[in-house]
Amino acid sequence: MKYEITKPTAPEMPKLGSGLECFKLLLSQTSRDMHAPLMPMLSPLLSTKICQAEFQYPSGQWFEMCGQQAALIAHSSGNKGQFGLLVEACNRDFRQEDAEELRKFLQYQKTYKKRSQSKDRPEEVFPLLRFLPADCSKPGYLKAQMACQEHGGLTTYIDLKEIEQLDSLCGSHKQVTQILRLMWDRDVYNALRATVDGITGSAVLRTNLTVSTTPVRARQFFKFNLFDGTLGRMVFSYKPRDNRSGKIPRIGKFSEEFYQQLDEYLARLDNCKGRYIIRPLNKLIERLADDMAELGDLTDNDGLWDMGKRSLISAWKAGCCMWALNNMAWTRSMGDMVEWLVWHDMWSKYQVLGDMLKDGDTSTAEASKAVPANMLDDIKGNTFSEQQLEVLRETYGKSKDGTKRQLRVWVHRGLITLNEQTGLYTKTEAYLNRTR
Repeated sequence: MKYEITKPTAPEMPKLGSGLECFKLLLSQTSRDMHAPLMPMLSPLLSTKICQAEFQYPSGQWFEMCGQQAALIAHSSGNKGQFGLLVEACNRDFRQEDAEELRKFLQYQKTYKKRSQSKDRPEEVFPLLRFLPADCSKPGYLKAQMACQEHGGLTTYIDLKEIEQLDSLCGSHKQVTQILRLMWDRDVYNALRATVDGITGSAVLRTNLTVSTTPVRARQFFKFNLFDGTLGRMVFSYKPRDNRSGKIPRIGKFSEEFYQQLDEYLARLDNCKGRYIIRPLNKLIERLADDMAELGDLTDNDGLWDMGKRSLISAWKAGCCMWALNNMAWTRSMGDMVEWLVWHDMWSKYQVLGDMLKDGDTSTAEASKAVPANMLDDIKGNTFSEQQLEVLRETYGKSKDGTKRQLRVWVHRGLITLNEQTGLYTKTEAYLNRTR
């Protein structure tokens, strides 16, 4: 593994090298302290421009770029508002088109009301909206998805400044899990009402969603949805509290030259249509899946492994977006960034919710102390006995019964070797020299 997520410090973001020029352009308009927190938020924002295109995952499934969800989590006054500037910059075309659609819709509503009892009243229509408002209701959301489906399966984008706005979008907090799952899975949502005025229809949910919130709000929101798959579907990007500083963060000028360069990249996304297989990316994801399994074995943590599988898909979709932005070419820097996105997501989740994922709930200050422990690292010295691991497992609240299996897995993965004569285990050179 290239990154260590069991430590309190965040995995360091790699440099924005070849193939990542669009991301470098966008982040140049934000303060330096926000570069790493904002990087995971950019793929859901940019990928909305990719429609009528599918990419093959290593499993053989074909995925569209819709369904991406990301949450920017930082304390109050943590500069989260800078993301809104990038949202508006990338969605200037959607804003203009949606405004014209809403103007036509308002005119239609006036005509409909005047002729509500007439035989020649106009047929019901709904505007084609791509950048949905944050206070969009559940019926309005379904109508928007139906309109986008009628126009060839377009993707909508929603940016929420507060995580509580999801309750309005999904109908109620009890339905949040249902709708978010359907979004992520690109599934069909059906609505049938018994009255003429009710919303009846069916549509494939093609939506990318971003949310900004604080650690306390995130903990309250996901408290009852930790183990049903909702958490794994949403990428977390956590920015810890900074040291007190009297310097005011500087943002960019968003000049005309910036917009011209940005539009060139966005045009590449709009032109990306068809079916593609990005073999270097798929090969990378296969390796990262094995690394995730290794981490699960080192920590003996099933929850981490369950969430990690969806983190891989989210990072893979980000890699597809990078590939399209780079004129359908793959670079090593893009691979480094995809790898970082996987581990930064997992690190962020455990920093914010770590104690709750262990069936406890104390405070955000205690969350980072509850990250999954790398037990092989925590064993002092390079040589140890089975009894030492048993004692260590008990300190973490794990049963002694799993000790032998854990040792067998470590030996199989080449992390340790067994001396048959002494019965002692030794950490291998490959494990001791791994990149941290």
